[in-house]
Amino acid sequence: MNTVAPTNNDFLLSIEKLTVSFDGFKAVNDLNLYVDENEIHVIIGPNGAGKTTVLDLICGRTRATEGSIRFRDKELTEMKEHEIVRQGVGRKFQNPSIYEDLTVFENLEISFPRGRDVFGALTFRRDDEVVERVREISRMVFLEKLLDKQAALLSHGQKQWLEIGMLLIQDPELLMLDEPVAGMSVSERVQTAELLNKITEGRSVMVVEHDMKFVEDIAHRVTVLHQGKILSEGSMAKVQADPKVIDVYLGH
Repeated sequence: MNTVAPTNNDFLLSIEKLTVSFDGFKAVNDLNLYVDENEIHVIIGPNGAGKTTVLDLICGRTRATEGSIRFRDKELTEMKEHEIVRQGVGRKFQNPSIYEDLTVFENLEISFPRGRDVFGALTFRRDDEVVERVREISRMVFLEKLLDKQAALLSHGQKQWLEIGMLLIQDPELLMLDEPVAGMSVSERVQTAELLNKITEGRSVMVVEHDMKFVEDIAHRVTVLHQGKILSEGSMAKVQADPKVIDVYLGH
């Protein structure tokens, strides 16, 4: 099942007829998927369904064989990864990618947009704007009291929050997270759900996740992928009750 293309395409992200082949194997096959403004859109499905590949295609890490990915009506398939980031698309991978030798403050500071190109890095100063923004984001990701702590000494969950903070400080309009609560404690998962529900005020979030309780806590809409195609889509209650989803995924 693929979603029918809407007549009024007012979506933040519109993926249409997207296909990618690896040596003849279609990891994503003629996919239509749409993300609304201020929406948490969760992608679930069995291993090998194409979930992470979809995120790779959106951020430019993998090139599409066919189809279109439009973000605010700009075609992303023609852009390089850094150009897609500049459009307002942020991506977090499964394993935290942080600077472990630096403090929490320094990790957030180094991600501040002014310092990310060559000129910005050469002229970058830790002024009041930077300090205030770092403190604001650290509060949001539950790390305000750990700003002086070396990142290597954080718990796994705290490292995940730090990387989300490093993306948030760039103020993306679309934030993509791949299994953000993997390895987290129950209390950290609850806090992460709280965080994601909070940050959709002004941005959209795409999440690939296997933890169904976490999905229930955050998802506005759920897309179930199977063999690169959409098996079911809608509310969490709808997809949980879909016999096809139960048979292919939830039942196992």
